[in-house]
Amino acid sequence: MNARDRILGRLRAAAPHGADTHDLEHRIDAHFDARRDEESPHVLAQRMQAALEAVRAQAWCARADEWPALLAQRIVDAGVRRILVDSASAEGRALRAALPPSVEPLAFDRPLEDWKGELFGTVDAGFTVARSGIAVTGTLVLAPDTDCPRTVSLVPPLHIALVHAHTLHADLHQALHAERWQDGMPTNLVLATGPSRTSDIQQTLAFGAHGPRWTWVVIVTGEPA
Repeated sequence: MNARDRILGRLRAAAPHGADTHDLEHRIDAHFDARRDEESPHVLAQRMQAALEAVRAQAWCARADEWPALLAQRIVDAGVRRILVDSASAEGRALRAALPPSVEPLAFDRPLEDWKGELFGTVDAGFTVARSGIAVTGTLVLAPDTDCPRTVSLVPPLHIALVHAHTLHADLHQALHAERWQDGMPTNLVLATGPSRTSDIQQTLAFGAHGPRWTWVVIVTGEPA
């Protein structure tokens, strides 16, 4: 029995009058389906961009053939000198090829203990490719792996993420079903919404205390749905 079955079992046991949990699931699905319009990747990209900007992230849309050069120029303009970017993904290779000599791309190919001081002290940005995105909240769905571990999006002060418009979901409920999380999730799935932020007892908002201070998101459009 997996975790989902155990949770549903407890809900069934606690439900009054023997309520049917499957009926409840169908009612939840119907609720979200009724609230959700059929939206194209272009519309979802616009909603994603607006939601990201609402949480103080910088976001823009770019075609698949133009984003590497545009992003490379923004990186230069921001004064980034060292950036974590893998060469295992096609997107990572495309960005590496577009970067000028003044920007050094680094691979996360050493144990963290071997270069922790260098990583925390000299790396300006980290580049990741999101598995998908949730448009209504501007949330990135990240699936870290050995080539691009969670550290890449967590430690550098600037997190640069790329998400393809055809992978965007309208909301969390749609993401859960479309990616079939109920059948088994990756061991490390991260939902990230904008830069890191926290507040103290006086409700003073601070950015970058527990993660990146700035977040950029490139939404790649002009691809098949």
